[in-house]
Amino acid sequence: MAELTGSAKKKSKKEKKKSTDGAVDIGEAQTTDDFVIKPDSKPTKLNTADWPLLLKNYDKLNVRTGHYTPIPSGCSPLKRPIEDYVRSGFINLDKPANPSSHEVVAWIRRILRVEKTGHSGTLDPKVTGCLIVCVERATRLVKSQQGAGKEYVCVVRLHSAIDGQEELARTIEHLTGALFQRPPLISAVKRQLRIRTIYESKLIQYDPESRLGVFWVSCEAGTYIRTLCVHVGLLLGVGGQMQELRRVRSGIMSEKEGMVTMHDVLDAQWMHDNQKDESYLRRVIRPLEALLTSHKRIVLKDSAVNAVCYGAKIMLPGVLRFEDGIEQNEEIVVMTTKGEAVCLGIALMTTATMATCDHGIVAKIKRVIMERDTYPRKWGLGPKASLKKKLIKEGLLDKYGKANEKTPQDWKSSYVDYNVAKGNNGAAVPPAQVTPGKSPEADGAGAKVRGHSVARFRFVGERPIIEHLV
Repeated sequence: MAELTGSAKKKSKKEKKKSTDGAVDIGEAQTTDDFVIKPDSKPTKLNTADWPLLLKNYDKLNVRTGHYTPIPSGCSPLKRPIEDYVRSGFINLDKPANPSSHEVVAWIRRILRVEKTGHSGTLDPKVTGCLIVCVERATRLVKSQQGAGKEYVCVVRLHSAIDGQEELARTIEHLTGALFQRPPLISAVKRQLRIRTIYESKLIQYDPESRLGVFWVSCEAGTYIRTLCVHVGLLLGVGGQMQELRRVRSGIMSEKEGMVTMHDVLDAQWMHDNQKDESYLRRVIRPLEALLTSHKRIVLKDSAVNAVCYGAKIMLPGVLRFEDGIEQNEEIVVMTTKGEAVCLGIALMTTATMATCDHGIVAKIKRVIMERDTYPRKWGLGPKASLKKKLIKEGLLDKYGKANEKTPQDWKSSYVDYNVAKGNNGAAVPPAQVTPGKSPEADGAGAKVRGHSVARFRFVGERPIIEHLV
């Protein structure tokens, strides 16, 4: 019986070893495997839950079409060459106490030997915690990160004793919603009254002997926690001040997600310079796409990517997939099939409209992220563009592609220029040129021109007043 038990134990150990050997580390797989979407007539059935960054749950996106021509340009964000990886990444830095945010960012710039760095929101010199430092190309996302919500853990000191912990907890939880705040006396900004929103706050601990309380707060960007502590003391009637502060989350990055210290950055750069080991740099710096994982996604065809980098509108024929729940005027991220961020955009179509239309403008560009000519130029090769080039060559259009007296009527009626504002009848017309102080009917044209209402412009000081005449 003992022999059987021993053999069974050996067998179970072998099976366990086999199962552990067969397991694949997700982090290793994300950096070594090729995550490429291949064209197919049917929607591919893939388990993309473990795919990296913007490609996560790619199979759950709505499929507009599966037909496109893959272009061997670009690469997965995690597999970029180390020079490109550093210049298109960010660092979730644990800011030390005493140096200012500006000093810390300057040190990072000097360590990595890059030209441009930026951060996600200033921390006071004595404050520690999450400071997102963007490098080179990632600095294009600094504006959106500065406006993102923040979370703090704060130590408040009360000037006198209070009845109990419950009173402090009630006061802190009462200070939620929109609050009036004025910056502290020693402040780098103008001391104007402003409104900031506290989303949630709760007391973690209170020590009656030292009169120190620790609380957590989730708030809007630009909230002064020092002022909040003063307000807590005022409501309690004993007075209070901020003793210590740490930022635990900035935007979607928290202190639990790959936070590193200044020494980690210095050591990683040293290992790369002296040992030619880039693994530490890849651990310390993360691709900029990690900052955009909370945005709704639209996937572009490879042939449309470079046109968008040059400022073209995001048109529906160039879209491969789109996410559920996209609403008009919502900020979205436009990505490639390899998971690279192309630009941030403002949606002009909802998900329902995209699913039922076959043409139109999907979104307008807010900020281009990808460098130009990462992908080859593919515009100007379609039938309409080829015909336009032919007409320009024959002199039927001017050198800018605009209609002249020789232009055929069928071209005027069929061609739509999306760069020109549309008139009341739907035809593309150039915007009206209005001289300050002069109304359109000043030259005797009258209030009506060809049956259309005309806006009369009057200028009071520098502000135009528009009066619509019917």
